Amino acid sequence: MNKISFLLAAILSSSLIAQNVNTSKFQQLGEALPTPNVYRTASGAPGHQYFQQQADYDMEITLDDETQRIYGKETITYTNNSPDELRYLWVQLDQNMRAKNSTTQEINTDGIFSQRGNTAQTAFNQLKKNQFYDFDGGFKIDYVQSTGGTNLRYTVNNTMMRVDLPTPLGKGQKFSFNIKWWFNVNDRMDIGGRSGYEYFEEEDNYLYTIAQFFPRMAVYDDIVGWQNKQFLGQGEFTLPFGDYKVSITVPGDHVVASTGKLTNESRVLNASQRARLAKAKRSYKDPVIIVTQAEAEAAEKNKNSKTKTWVFQADNVRDFAFASSRKFIWDAMAVDINGTTTMAMSYYPKEGNPLWEQYSTRVVAHTLEVYSKFTIDYPYHKAISVHTKWIGMEYPMICFNGGRPESDGTYSEGTKYGMIGVIIHEVGHNFFPMIINSDERQWTWMDEGLNTFVQYLTEQEWDHDYPSRRGPAHKIVPYMSGPKDRMVPIMTNSESILQFGNNAYSKPATALNILRETVMGRELFDYAFKEYSRRWAFKHPSPADFFRTMEDASAVDLDWFWRGWFYTTDHVDVAMTDVKWYQMSTKNPDLENPIKEDQFIKENAHIGISRNITIRTVVDEVPASRDFYNGYNQFEVSDADREEYEQYRSRLSLDEAAMLDAGYHFYGISFENKGGLLMPLVVKFTLEDGSEEVKRVPVEVWVKHEKSFTKWFNFSQRVVQITLDPFLEMADTDRRNNYWPALVEPSKFDVYSKNATSRWQRNGQSNPMREANTTAK
Repeated sequence: MNKISFLLAAILSSSLIAQNVNTSKFQQLGEALPTPNVYRTASGAPGHQYFQQQADYDMEITLDDETQRIYGKETITYTNNSPDELRYLWVQLDQNMRAKNSTTQEINTDGIFSQRGNTAQTAFNQLKKNQFYDFDGGFKIDYVQSTGGTNLRYTVNNTMMRVDLPTPLGKGQKFSFNIKWWFNVNDRMDIGGRSGYEYFEEEDNYLYTIAQFFPRMAVYDDIVGWQNKQFLGQGEFTLPFGDYKVSITVPGDHVVASTGKLTNESRVLNASQRARLAKAKRSYKDPVIIVTQAEAEAAEKNKNSKTKTWVFQADNVRDFAFASSRKFIWDAMAVDINGTTTMAMSYYPKEGNPLWEQYSTRVVAHTLEVYSKFTIDYPYHKAISVHTKWIGMEYPMICFNGGRPESDGTYSEGTKYGMIGVIIHEVGHNFFPMIINSDERQWTWMDEGLNTFVQYLTEQEWDHDYPSRRGPAHKIVPYMSGPKDRMVPIMTNSESILQFGNNAYSKPATALNILRETVMGRELFDYAFKEYSRRWAFKHPSPADFFRTMEDASAVDLDWFWRGWFYTTDHVDVAMTDVKWYQMSTKNPDLENPIKEDQFIKENAHIGISRNITIRTVVDEVPASRDFYNGYNQFEVSDADREEYEQYRSRLSLDEAAMLDAGYHFYGISFENKGGLLMPLVVKFTLEDGSEEVKRVPVEVWVKHEKSFTKWFNFSQRVVQITLDPFLEMADTDRRNNYWPALVEPSKFDVYSKNATSRWQRNGQSNPMREANTTAK
């Protein structure tokens, strides 16, 4: 074969292959998902040879309040449950993200922004963080040794440390080793972070929220082997389960909130505090104050130079975090989760009141109850909400949350609901990913999206008027109708996500809400979602496990949905492009002919007829010009017409005659998929008598005509209005083409003087509580 013939053959072959590619939006996801195997089944459940590693920790931690440093020693016992022989272990050094020469600092492109000709603006702390970063961050490793004291060979690569094993670790074998380290705790108010300290200058006191504070084992699994993708700051954490014993030494007047059970209560709490805690364990209605505000304020003023060691034991958790301060007020209450009591707790400085003492612990309890209803029963003995400014971060049994009133005790509505929302969200993370332990480093949506969805359900059970920011379908419209070059699919690695909040939180949460309300229905969805939670509690699920379980437990084919919502940036825009209206002819000339005559007159009533009405025509003036047809009415009913109709009626069956007499109205609606994302149709018909009928058309109506189709509906009376997506459940991005006849929805614009501004323009966010108090005074 010569070169030209070969090229022609290749081109022809490629063309034929392209013609045979299945581009249907209903194509099954088979080729996009990993092949089922002995570890993960085609049903979405763990396979009969599923495995996961275990990492147990025994730690001694010291918090130095004078230098704001953490010193630590740990013994890690790693169990290899995989079928593979391991020659080395990977340990995560997340604090190294804060080192001066870290990759995170080197790739930072945040800067100073302005429009040409205008003065640039940036905050001092942002300028310091981005351009003058001089914080001495990162782990300082003193040693990595075997339990016998022999130094182990290790290599640090940015936020990952490889520990080379003396001998390969086989299946079922354990290896224990020791690490000693220290690091400087970051000022969160200055350079940010998921953990760190908040400094109260007036009192010279610190409030510490400490996490990622110890070298932690990376995950080794059947999907990627070692998940040792570097921690750059956006993609969060992937961690194995294990048991923790942690001793935390802090100033003697500090109160410590932590993952795990406090095992030396009598050594760190006084008799009054222990009695209050015991009372709280019996109080299912209201929180009980364990450390009062008066006690906290006294500790703030009279600093204790001694130390205390608080000891905690946590079993089967994926991580560990704690908070410590002499400023803490502490309250708690009991929560009944299907017959098992767990504790809801809050730790907060006086600056958090009155909001925190009124709401925090009650919100924690409510969150545990609602999440347990939709997933699995909360398995741990407590859940803690800790207050520090400008944060929302989660760890097993403990989370750090913002939401602070003004110094006068008042607060805006936004502050109140923002605080309640962040507590629900962060406490909810106990389920996703602390228990249902997905790979955050790879897939942010698997914890943030699922958690935001259940957060929405929890908010709506807190208050019918709760102003949820995410969840309802219409809330996602501004994002999904935006420029496509600023979007990526949900199925995008965490570090590559654009518009992080919209992509990883809002869009998947909205997708699940649409599944529940519109596609599957609440009963099928709730069962499948709960089954996913049950299957993968205390395990490591992947996206395929979620997708497959939702279908397996419901018998609903959702491949089209996952493909559209999770693998593309398509949006929903379904248009009603045409409406045809028909009625069955009764064949009765006495009824039909007057209608035909009226229609004929209307169709021929052009402007010339009305303007020529005064003209005397030849037919008017000359009788000889007239004949039979000048007086003939084609619509006049004759006896022959009536006889023909009677013969027609006699040939009809009773059912046919009844259908003819019913006077049905038929409407053919043409729908066009303009946005690319398929959806079931929800159409509301308003009838002539004011009544309404809602028709729901399954998504499969698009199977054979994905671009457009016409569907017919019939009614016993005339339709006066047709509305597509009347309940705002389809996330349709253009409602202008959702009405027949077309509706014009009015908008308003504000007019203001440059010399007179509103309170909203002056203050940004209104605080009616403060204004009411001022008026009352």
